[in-house]
Amino acid sequence: MTDIIERPADVDRPRDAEAEPTPAPTVEIVVPTFNEAADLEPSIRRLHDYLEGSFPLTWQITVADNASTDDTWAIAQRLAAELPGVHALHLDQKGRGRALRTAWSASRSPVVAYMDVDLSTDLDALLPLVAPLVSGHSHVAIGSRLATNARVTRGPKREAISRTYNLLLKATLRSSFSDAQCGFKALRR
Repeated sequence: MTDIIERPADVDRPRDAEAEPTPAPTVEIVVPTFNEAADLEPSIRRLHDYLEGSFPLTWQITVADNASTDDTWAIAQRLAAELPGVHALHLDQKGRGRALRTAWSASRSPVVAYMDVDLSTDLDALLPLVAPLVSGHSHVAIGSRLATNARVTRGPKREAISRTYNLLLKATLRSSFSDAQCGFKALRR
């Protein structure tokens, strides 16, 4: 079962039944969550504040809860009710891929993106990530913690595992991207 919570209809949609429907936002940012009650609210508020104050494109945030067993879903519902442009989606089954597929399949936005709930990527990198997609230049954009100019702080074990995994992907799939595991991606829907 999937539950979708949106702001009340009169907030985002015209009251006149013959009026044009509200256009889709240019970018929908999905934040998949599983038992993220502690981090969800501050992260979504930070992302929302950034988008409202600094992002030049129209946007929507969708919190996609993957069958959390803590208070994540309740917090997502409250944020969707309080913050314009924030929506909440609940899935009864776990899986980041499942959450992204469900949210992106339902999206009306021409560009869909996702970022991890910890917002580990600098939010100023969002516009450069989606700009080539919005312009039609590219179809997929993948953030990378392994780029030469990336500044990343993490332990040696995690760094070794990440680099090994990415080397295996490059060797077996002959991929040209540098970081398959980075929680910062976007694509044209």
